[in-house]
Amino acid sequence: MLIPQIRNMGRPMMNLLRFKGLPILQQLHVEEQLLRKSSENWCIINDGTNHPTIVMGVSGKPAELLEIESVLRDQVPVIRRFTGGGTVIVDHGTVFVTFICNKDAVPDLQPYPRPIMSWSSLLYSKVFQGIGDFHLRENDYVFGNHKFGGNAQSITKNRWIHHTSFLWDFNVRNMTYLKLPKRAPAYRLTRGHLDFICPMKDYMPRSTFINKTVEATGTQFSLRSLHLEEIEAFSETEFCPSTRFLTDEELEAAAVAGQ
Repeated sequence: MLIPQIRNMGRPMMNLLRFKGLPILQQLHVEEQLLRKSSENWCIINDGTNHPTIVMGVSGKPAELLEIESVLRDQVPVIRRFTGGGTVIVDHGTVFVTFICNKDAVPDLQPYPRPIMSWSSLLYSKVFQGIGDFHLRENDYVFGNHKFGGNAQSITKNRWIHHTSFLWDFNVRNMTYLKLPKRAPAYRLTRGHLDFICPMKDYMPRSTFINKTVEATGTQFSLRSLHLEEIEAFSETEFCPSTRFLTDEELEAAAVAGQ
């Protein structure tokens, strides 16, 4: 798909980074640095990640969210990211879409969690127009009452990030590493993981979703495609990301403390 390389009249510029199989830790490091060190707007699309990995929100508690014994036994990596939100397990069946924006990038958008969430749902309503019963329920993207997209955010003084893990497909076995969260959206009721989520592959081809997301973003921003090599020099500037792997020792200590 060709992306216009010039600024469209009245639309702010946004850099577009597209990856395939970028390790999720590397993606999160790139996002955190762009949020904190860049002054430009960014859209990042990563089509899958290389290995199954659990990603927790900044305040997530492993003992409440993970089946730690199974996670340690099977050596499933656990990341604590820099944004809020819930816990997910991601792999090659996950499609990631991230928006990093200056607070004035979207006209009349108040830089608070709910308005940003609502803005994103309007953008994705263009992507899923005529497909399924798409809408935003609490903080999730759903078809009907089945979740297929989980969101997380961070808002700084002048910028915000909104990123989503879309379940194009999932491995049923991977769901067993996650406990049912104590704090769950009301519409979940008491449903287990497999009754609560649904794969996007039942509704839309993977490439169609990615292309339509780019098209929808292009209705609000003037997009400029970049490659990872083009931001590597920027990435070499001094920066210490807070997103990191949790060690086995930390998980073991969390398990003991949670008993």
